[in-house]
Amino acid sequence: MADQPEQELSITDDSGGERFLVESNGQIAQLLYRKEPGRLILVHTEVPEALGGRGIAGKLVQAAVASAAAEQRTVVPWCPYARRWLQDHQDVAGTVSIDWDDTPRI
Repeated sequence: MADQPEQELSITDDSGGERFLVESNGQIAQLLYRKEPGRLILVHTEVPEALGGRGIAGKLVQAAVASAAAEQRTVVPWCPYARRWLQDHQDVAGTVSIDWDDTPRI
């Protein structure tokens, strides 16, 4: 069976679970987040090996940025993947305010 084409992948904001997610072939890729007043903290990106190599993690970060922009929130990239992706994709990062200096509080 061929992989599901990328255009059919749908990103969902599961606000109750504080995550953006993609479900495909019984697998779930997700970007966990936390909302604080005026901020969207990107906590952790997770893509199962079966879904790897399709750019899904980047699409999850893009969805988070779009959500933050729509809600006028500052993005706080605690997740190392999200931070690196945003640094490498200034065209997307430039559409929203980003707090590069905040570090994870455990």
